[in-house]
Amino acid sequence: MPYQEPSMCGRLSWAGKLCGLGALLGLLLLPAGKNASGQLLPPVLGPPVHDNGGGTKGEAGADKAIRLLKVIPVPGTNANATNGKLYSFDISWIDQHTQTYYLADRSNAVIDVVDAKTGTFAGQIPGGFKGVAVVGGVVQSGQSGPNGVVTGGHCLFATDAPSRVVSFDLTAAFPPPVVSSVSTGGADSFRADELAYDPKDGLLLVINANDTPPFGTFIKVNKATCGLTPPTSANRLTLDTAHGVNATNGAEQPVWEPVTGRFYLSIPQIGSTVSHGGVVRIAPNATTVEATYGVDYCGPAGLTVGPKQDLFVGCNTVFDTAGNVWSPGGTVTAAPQDVIIDAKTGAIDAHVYGVGAGDEVWFNAGDGNYYATGSGSPFRPTPASAAQGSTPLGVVDASDQTVLQLVTTFNVPAVGTGNSTTQHPAGTAHSVAANARNNHIFVPLAANNAFSAFAVPGGGSVADCESGCIAVFGHPDED
Repeated sequence: MPYQEPSMCGRLSWAGKLCGLGALLGLLLLPAGKNASGQLLPPVLGPPVHDNGGGTKGEAGADKAIRLLKVIPVPGTNANATNGKLYSFDISWIDQHTQTYYLADRSNAVIDVVDAKTGTFAGQIPGGFKGVAVVGGVVQSGQSGPNGVVTGGHCLFATDAPSRVVSFDLTAAFPPPVVSSVSTGGADSFRADELAYDPKDGLLLVINANDTPPFGTFIKVNKATCGLTPPTSANRLTLDTAHGVNATNGAEQPVWEPVTGRFYLSIPQIGSTVSHGGVVRIAPNATTVEATYGVDYCGPAGLTVGPKQDLFVGCNTVFDTAGNVWSPGGTVTAAPQDVIIDAKTGAIDAHVYGVGAGDEVWFNAGDGNYYATGSGSPFRPTPASAAQGSTPLGVVDASDQTVLQLVTTFNVPAVGTGNSTTQHPAGTAHSVAANARNNHIFVPLAANNAFSAFAVPGGGSVADCESGCIAVFGHPDED
């Protein structure tokens, strides 16, 4: 969808609720659900199954449009193996106490650091990361790193390949050195991927998504030193039928929910049915899954904790209105969605139509909005392997549980099969994080020469994204 200047669509009005095709897509007849026997159930129309709503409205106002404020160029390092520019990256994170943004930058084999208060680049943290792995001339994201990043107190944690978790003490002189480096014990080449931190127990849950079967590892953290206790097999939660969930297509984002005192984890596919996925509930240090909440026609990937123990599930697959994986060249209408569920019961609060497919999602307590990446959206140019162009970042009101806006981001396709001075991997807009203090939203973008002009619609000097950048969106002042 083209970029929109703040207008009637950005104001609290009937038109604002129609922005981004959210309301139009909400009228689509979505696929029927399935009962315990696998039979199709009638589609649910009208009010959502369960809606406890809620959400904190920040000073900016949750219903005001966001727009691109600036881009922050990312410098290359000597370790860069992707044509000297930023193409490959993974999860991002903002520490709300220090207003610091961290990005797992695989192209440069570092963690990029940005002052999220001022929107300025602060530096890069090396950690002996794998960088972009090339096997047989083909980039392998499942063997690359860094991947996941999260903070806890004054500690920073990141995952890497192969099966590696590292910690840093952020009180040390910058760039902080590695405090601990431990293995989750996965296959020799595969990465440790996304992770979540339980500050109450000083416990990490780290996911090995590319192993078969995938598994999670609990790692104890020394809160004073940021040191990690090397895990053993007793600290492993295998994600198979014997341990509570038959995860047949990897595992994605874990989160810690403090009120229930539980971890939650997105599972893209459970069993042999492609359309059947879910979110599992996990007790700290458990060796079996405590509960499974079914989330169908989604491919659950991103996960974030919203108000009143809601979980916003970012879907990584677009299904169509017939219940099949959507085909760009087909004749059946796409039905992209994300889903909001109740962490306490697993009840579905809402199907949020018009957003997805993507990867990372984020809840911003400052403006009461969810932010959902749409790098795999049906609105992107296709075929994805060869087409460059805009993709939508979804803005979802956590109280109304509907799409407020779709905002332009950018995908860059791969050139060649590997990485060299003339080739590079694809770079997709699949990562997002928000600073609740100033309601600035950060989305890293692969190197391109198209995006920066949006930051200064009237012309003038502007930083570019030609070597890769982090786009900063925000709520402009409005009367």
